[in-house]
Amino acid sequence: MDLSELESRISNDPSPVVAARELLKQRYQADAEAFRNGADVRALVQSRADTVDRVLGLIWNRYPFANSADIALVAVGGYGRGELHPHSDIDLLLLTRNGVHDEWQEDLGAFITLLWDLKLDIGHSVRSIDESREAARGDVTILTNLLETRTIAGPDELRATLSEQVYSDDVCTDREYFIAKRDEQQQRHQKYGDTEYNLEPNVKGSPGALRDIQTIGWITKRHFGLHSITDLTRFSILTEGEHRVLLKGETFLWQLRYGLQLIADRNENRLLFDHQRALAQMLGYKDEGKRLGVEIMMQRYYRTVLALNELADVILQHYDEAILTNAGEEEIYPLNKRFQVRNRYIEAINNQVFAYAPYAIMEIFVLMAQHPEIKGIRATTIRSLRAHRHLVDDAFRSDLAVTSLFMELMRTPHALDQTLSYMKKYNVLGRYLPEFGEIIGQMQHDLFHIYTVDAHTLRVIRNMVRLNSTEARKDYPLASRLIHRLPKVEDLYIAGLYHDVAKGRGGDHSELGAIDAENFCRRHHLSDRDTQLISWLVENHLLMSMTAQRKDISDPDIIHAFARSMPSQVHLDYLYVMTVCDISATNPKLWNTWRASLLRQLYIETRRALRRGTETPVDRHEWVEATQSEAREILHAQNFSDDQINALWDTLDEDYFLQDSTVDIAWQTAAIIRHGDNPDPLVLIRDTRGGPTDGYSQIIIYMKDRVALFAATTAVLEQLNLNIVDARISASEGPYSISSYVVLDDKGQPLGLDPARKDRVRKRLIEELDDPDDYPEIIHRRTPRQLKHFAFPTEVTLSNDTINQRTVLEVVTPDRPGLLARVGQVLLDHRVRLTNAKIATLGERVEDVFFVTDEHGDPIRDPGVCLALRDDLCQMLDDTQ
Repeated sequence: MDLSELESRISNDPSPVVAARELLKQRYQADAEAFRNGADVRALVQSRADTVDRVLGLIWNRYPFANSADIALVAVGGYGRGELHPHSDIDLLLLTRNGVHDEWQEDLGAFITLLWDLKLDIGHSVRSIDESREAARGDVTILTNLLETRTIAGPDELRATLSEQVYSDDVCTDREYFIAKRDEQQQRHQKYGDTEYNLEPNVKGSPGALRDIQTIGWITKRHFGLHSITDLTRFSILTEGEHRVLLKGETFLWQLRYGLQLIADRNENRLLFDHQRALAQMLGYKDEGKRLGVEIMMQRYYRTVLALNELADVILQHYDEAILTNAGEEEIYPLNKRFQVRNRYIEAINNQVFAYAPYAIMEIFVLMAQHPEIKGIRATTIRSLRAHRHLVDDAFRSDLAVTSLFMELMRTPHALDQTLSYMKKYNVLGRYLPEFGEIIGQMQHDLFHIYTVDAHTLRVIRNMVRLNSTEARKDYPLASRLIHRLPKVEDLYIAGLYHDVAKGRGGDHSELGAIDAENFCRRHHLSDRDTQLISWLVENHLLMSMTAQRKDISDPDIIHAFARSMPSQVHLDYLYVMTVCDISATNPKLWNTWRASLLRQLYIETRRALRRGTETPVDRHEWVEATQSEAREILHAQNFSDDQINALWDTLDEDYFLQDSTVDIAWQTAAIIRHGDNPDPLVLIRDTRGGPTDGYSQIIIYMKDRVALFAATTAVLEQLNLNIVDARISASEGPYSISSYVVLDDKGQPLGLDPARKDRVRKRLIEELDDPDDYPEIIHRRTPRQLKHFAFPTEVTLSNDTINQRTVLEVVTPDRPGLLARVGQVLLDHRVRLTNAKIATLGERVEDVFFVTDEHGDPIRDPGVCLALRDDLCQMLDDTQ
């Protein structure tokens, strides 16, 4: 059916709903198809508004009140601007001159009911002109809606009268409105963490997104009484170039929002992971090398909102000066011949400062760092800075005055991350360091890296700066002490700035970044010693975290090898501080007391090794004898005999005495001896204080060894909603085994905070593990929504540790409930014995390391067995994503 026939039916049929729905559907589908074919999104947004206008107008004209001069149908808000995305809200005002006439009551009710039947997201109000004015006076949101109105049907004179009134100071003064919208924007930005770089940004509400553009328009309209944001240039608030940036950015955000609502089939403004890939494909973004099309789209988003946020700063500060500041006296004081401070904002003495002294582009940020009372850069100076930043070229980067200023900035004791953020915001940092410019807005489409590379880098530097604070002494006690021992803290900052700068290029980003860092050092005239240290830190910035999380750091040989990779104690100190700041800036879920304790243990043991000297490896046998001697003294004090002690210890593998403290070994030994021949499993649970398990609960299980014990135990612990962060299975020559699990509850707390629950856990483990026939099936819980969109194939690698005579099995896979139990099942099926495990959950990504042997206690040497084990693990885990 063609549109004219549908319009006729809407006007004349007894019930216009079917025809109206059909017309809306046809236009919706036509516009959607046009969008997928690359049509101008601005025309489509206007087309949607025109279609709704036409339908509502035809329906309005069916009722007797349509001929009255005392009522009109008015579009307000975004619809009032003539902007409608596929599922946007349609805000209507039924505006009357002096109130609703009695004879209209029934027809108005029928009209509103009919609108609901259209299945549109319609919001409506019925008010007179006076009622609308009073509502606007008491609610800035209503006032904002009434600043943007269009008459759809009825006399336009009513709307015009209302507009004159709501723009008057009687309803809200210019000053009051500006303060209200500025505060509203600040609160909204705080809601989104004051960053453009949310993992799933909101294209309407996030900083730099559409609401910021709309806020600029609202303030402008209230200030000047404008009818279109394009008229901004008429008042020289925006330059032509700035105006192009605004319109180009808005158009791009509209494309995202339009496509997003088509994909979600609802009024959706969040770029959820569920939709990002599909949206990128819809908009034609394709993979380029190792970069995914969705990553390219998101980088454009982040760079767009960064530019729009910068522009919003200029405009809002302009209004701040025009509306608020001019009313009072100005406070001005000079900083030097080029800059002064006006009302706590730094400004150039004149707009040609950067032209005749380009080094001032760097100097302004140094002055901001040296004067923390400065709130920001004045709008006129931001514009001048933007107009001259093309001067940041190779000659500028090599200018001794500039490089000296940048190093002065790095050495100035202040919030360096804030200053660098200003430099990034005004597109100076990315120009001065082009390699850094490449990573601005660069994301990695997974749940491990929850910040873009540049945002993560500045968070690393923020963590470094904050190590001097009182709070850091509590959260990062060792790092906050070590930072004061570093010879040159600026070397740490530079390494932090460059540690991820080569991400996304392909190749090893650590090696490539080290080359960039070395070039930086040469250009900034650092000494050979500092250059080598910084380059080494960048190249090895992952070494400590990978060693702590993926290797058995209770093994003296591992400690010895790690210590040999440290050129000096100073290198170790720098690397430890950098590692702590890096991990805690990657993902809030990554930094916890367990990971902190592993790094601290690795640092302390390496420091001891460096003091002993790394020329001679540690004698494992001597280490074990010393541990046993100390533990034996504790047990003797508790009246245990050597015969009792030896009866147990002689059955245990040497590794058992490398893994735990002497106090733990004595505690476990005493409990096992007391347990005697009791056939029930011995389950010991205690919260730990000090050492690597500080702040966690340790569960020790001593019982007859079963081939399925690991799978069964992890299944039970996961059913109990306990998070396993470490697992160790001590080999034994007898029928018994000792397994140790370090756990937290579902709130990230040790079990000691809930003694009753600790008792329930103990009883449940004893009940479930006493008979292998009773081992429960692993409970398959629903996979979290976000995880489904980051499913990636499981990676399994096997290698043999010839020193310790075992096989190292590494598993990289998405996290999900029951994972360890499934791994245990596969190991059981292949008759593989587990001796130790390193559990490392990185965000939603698991990188677990299992130390295994064959059923005879030897490394797995048969390539066919290794291949089958790898394939079965991949199939088992990938089938359960």
